[in-house]
Amino acid sequence: MSKIIMVICAAVALIQLIKPLGWPGLKRRQDAWKLVLFGAAASIASVAIASLVERALS
Repeated sequence: MSKIIMVICAAVALIQLIKPLGWPGLKRRQDAWKLVLFGAAASIASVAIASLVERALS
Protein backbone atom coordinates (compact mmCIF):
# COMPACT_ATOMS: atom_id res chain seq x y z
CA MET A 1 0.00 0.00 0.00
CA SER A 2 2.77 2.44 0.88
CA LYS A 3 4.50 1.80 -2.46
CA ILE A 4 1.31 2.64 -4.35
CA ILE A 5 0.91 5.87 -2.37
CA MET A 6 4.50 6.89 -3.09
CA VAL A 7 4.19 6.14 -6.82
CA ILE A 8 0.98 8.17 -7.12
CA CYS A 9 2.41 11.10 -5.15
CA ALA A 10 5.64 11.00 -7.16
CA ALA A 11 3.67 11.06 -10.42
CA VAL A 12 1.58 14.02 -9.25
CA ALA A 13 4.74 15.82 -8.05
CA LEU A 14 6.35 15.26 -11.46
CA ILE A 15 3.28 16.67 -13.18
CA GLN A 16 3.41 19.64 -10.78
CA LEU A 17 7.03 20.30 -11.81
CA ILE A 18 6.17 20.21 -15.50
CA LYS A 19 2.93 22.18 -15.37
CA PRO A 20 1.48 23.48 -12.09
CA LEU A 21 -1.84 21.86 -11.22
CA GLY A 22 -3.47 25.04 -9.94
CA TRP A 23 -5.01 23.31 -6.93
CA PRO A 24 -5.23 25.37 -3.72
CA GLY A 25 -1.71 25.46 -2.27
CA LEU A 26 -0.18 24.14 -5.51
CA LYS A 27 -0.09 27.21 -7.73
CA ARG A 28 3.69 27.26 -8.39
CA ARG A 29 6.19 24.66 -9.55
CA GLN A 30 8.10 25.13 -6.31
CA ASP A 31 5.14 23.67 -4.39
CA ALA A 32 5.97 20.10 -5.48
CA TRP A 33 7.71 19.54 -2.13
CA LYS A 34 4.27 19.61 -0.46
CA LEU A 35 3.24 16.58 -2.51
CA VAL A 36 6.43 14.74 -1.62
CA LEU A 37 5.92 15.53 2.07
CA PHE A 38 2.31 14.31 1.90
CA GLY A 39 3.43 11.09 0.20
CA ALA A 40 6.08 10.43 2.84
CA ALA A 41 3.63 11.10 5.68
CA ALA A 42 0.96 8.89 4.11
CA SER A 43 3.48 6.11 3.59
CA ILE A 44 4.65 6.27 7.21
CA ALA A 45 1.05 6.32 8.42
CA SER A 46 0.11 3.27 6.34
CA VAL A 47 3.09 1.30 7.65
CA ALA A 48 2.27 2.29 11.24
CA ILE A 49 -1.39 1.33 10.87
CA ALA A 50 -0.47 -2.01 9.28
CA SER A 51 1.90 -2.70 12.17
CA LEU A 52 -0.75 -1.86 14.76
CA VAL A 53 -3.35 -4.03 13.05
CA GLU A 54 -0.91 -6.93 12.82
CA ARG A 55 -0.16 -6.68 16.54
CA ALA A 56 -3.84 -6.51 17.43
CA LEU A 57 -4.65 -9.62 15.41
CA SER A 58 -1.83 -11.75 16.81
